[in-house]
Amino acid sequence: MHFIQESMFHIHLIMAISWIGGSVFMFVLGVSLRDKKVQQEVYPHIGPIFGWFELLALIALLISGFYLGSYYNLFVLLLHPNGSGISDAVVTKAILVAILTVATIIHFIIAYKTNGKVRTKFENILSRGSSMLIFFLNLFVMHYAIVLRDTL
Repeated sequence: MHFIQESMFHIHLIMAISWIGGSVFMFVLGVSLRDKKVQQEVYPHIGPIFGWFELLALIALLISGFYLGSYYNLFVLLLHPNGSGISDAVVTKAILVAILTVATIIHFIIAYKTNGKVRTKFENILSRGSSMLIFFLNLFVMHYAIVLRDTL
């Protein structure tokens, strides 16, 4: 059983590194590519590859996170918070991950639907807003992951 737990932790860690690193890369790419023509040349090629990879990483993170939460009995603290530091960290991380997952789904749907096409103003706002939300939420989720790992 210990081997499975350690393997799941390593999968979770590698996927988190991939997820957050990819998010940072795309954020920097989005900020640095100001020329619309360059954006139209780059994003249709990088976006789908990145999007599918990130979707797989998110699924692996959720599966390994559920496994680890079960292994460490964290769902008891999630469902019945007791005000302890670890309980607060579990609840906060779960809320952030839920918001992050919804933001990712919204962003993925818009990006997939509009790849290589002109976006409406609303699609642009949702896409950029969800992308920025994902970027910042990643930093907070990472903080609470570190808190949990230090406690466990």
